[in-house]
Amino acid sequence: MNKRKLAPIVVIVSGLSLAFLIFITGSEVEQQSPETTPPLVRTMVAAPKSMRLSVSTHGTVVPRTESELIPEVSGRVIWVAPSLVSGGFFSQGDPLLRIETLDYEVAVEQGRARLARAESDLANARVAHARQLDLAKNQASSEANRDNAINRLRVTEAAKREAVASLGKAKRDLLRTEISAPYDGRVRSEHVDVGQFVNRGTAMGTIYAVDFVEVRLPVQDEELAYLNIEMFHQRETLSNPAPVILRARFAGREHEWHGTVVRTEGELDPRTRMVNLVARVADPYANTHNRPPLSIGLFVDAEILGAMVYDVVVIPRAALRGKDQVMIVDADERLRYRQVEVLRLDRNEVLIQSGLRKGERVCISAIETAMDGMLVRVRDDMPTVAASTPLDKPS
Repeated sequence: MNKRKLAPIVVIVSGLSLAFLIFITGSEVEQQSPETTPPLVRTMVAAPKSMRLSVSTHGTVVPRTESELIPEVSGRVIWVAPSLVSGGFFSQGDPLLRIETLDYEVAVEQGRARLARAESDLANARVAHARQLDLAKNQASSEANRDNAINRLRVTEAAKREAVASLGKAKRDLLRTEISAPYDGRVRSEHVDVGQFVNRGTAMGTIYAVDFVEVRLPVQDEELAYLNIEMFHQRETLSNPAPVILRARFAGREHEWHGTVVRTEGELDPRTRMVNLVARVADPYANTHNRPPLSIGLFVDAEILGAMVYDVVVIPRAALRGKDQVMIVDADERLRYRQVEVLRLDRNEVLIQSGLRKGERVCISAIETAMDGMLVRVRDDMPTVAASTPLDKPS
């Protein structure tokens, strides 16, 4: 046989022999199960604290008192106050507008003349009536004359009362030719000028008071439980008004105003389940700490301060499991389910009233297959919620 043809066969046989030798002399492979690593979780330390509940909402600033400027007499406008412009300020009693008085001065003089004539007629009627009474004593006067004298006396008395009323009306109309400010306020709008003829009952502008402003704040009916708001009262304002903080961005800066919730509106919106609370802010145009005025029409965010609560634990919303459970990491680094009492639940935080003790570690990591007693690893940088300055509980 040719050596060239035998060479491959020798190589194959040698390789197989070497492989067989390695197989029968090699050490046996020891099978081991894979190691399981406990999941890594983040925790927070439960720190009970005292805090004041609040409700966040928003609204638009509106005037507490707003009026239309409406003349009670007709005539030509002869003077308009410089403050009677949109945005102008005025004080109570300031004259805002005057109407030409000539016709009303004439009416006053005519009323005085009618009164003088009525008084003269009344005096003559009284004299005639007295004369008829004297004649009647001497039986020198007929009953018809006495009746005429009494009737004339009554007519002249009525004529005098009418003349007095007419003169009073003429004087009031003369006073009404000048329109004065009913309160300290500001002009929202005006549409009147000198030389314009105005009719009685025609609106010439709108003004509003600046002693207070109000904000209507819609609140969910469920959140009323966190506020000390009287829902059933017959007074104009609440006896225990809730403080409210209004915030708005104006001229590139954030500003704050403080007020109180003074009343609730009478109806619950059936579509939104909202109750409108009305907050009032005093002296909104005061120049305090370079703060801008709380102007009408400004949109504000509001925080209504409610009831005090004690020994509550605040945890992230993601730490709540289901409706009323959390997971605790015990001393053996194992997860334990814990039933808690939820005081308040919002988008980011949960307030726990009871069920957690101070110092316990609450798992705040999302675990898909968490089981009671499961071993976990806890990160060293455990976040904590610092307790606020404790307040004394009421006795």
